[in-house]
Amino acid sequence: MSLNFLRNIVFIIVLLLAQTLLLNHISVFGCATPLLYVYFALTMQRGEAKWATLLWCFFMGLLVDIFTNTPGVAAASMTLVGFLQPYVVELFAPRDSADDLRPSPFTFGSSKYTNYTIILVLIYCFTFFSLEAFNLYNWGQWIACIVASTIITVVLILVIEYFRSKR
Repeated sequence: MSLNFLRNIVFIIVLLLAQTLLLNHISVFGCATPLLYVYFALTMQRGEAKWATLLWCFFMGLLVDIFTNTPGVAAASMTLVGFLQPYVVELFAPRDSADDLRPSPFTFGSSKYTNYTIILVLIYCFTFFSLEAFNLYNWGQWIACIVASTIITVVLILVIEYFRSKR
């Protein structure tokens, strides 16, 4: 087994445990829930095969669906983010960077990484809450959930990246 495969398995387990045991019990104003597991899709390498990225993201979403009782919502949303992630990486990656580039504030720069994170987390939250609600009856609550969850998730990811860069 490759080191990258083991890294992905351990990262999935850590994010899944954090999400199911801690973060799912946090609800700010009844609409904002940190969805940290999307961080897995954000850290996929640039040179990873697109099918592998899709498969890893689907697997992560499926596990979240199993443990949080959201039938197919997280899997579909993570698969969409896994599909779009390589293209969004290309928007922000330096032109002369290596093929095995792993997105981070160090490799992209702080502002570019923040924009990269906001784009993918916003796409994820929009898809997740749209599939979860599956109607626009209460569109104010729907928009509040998307915006608030995006903000809290992006802040949490940036804080984690800040502490990872300090070590």
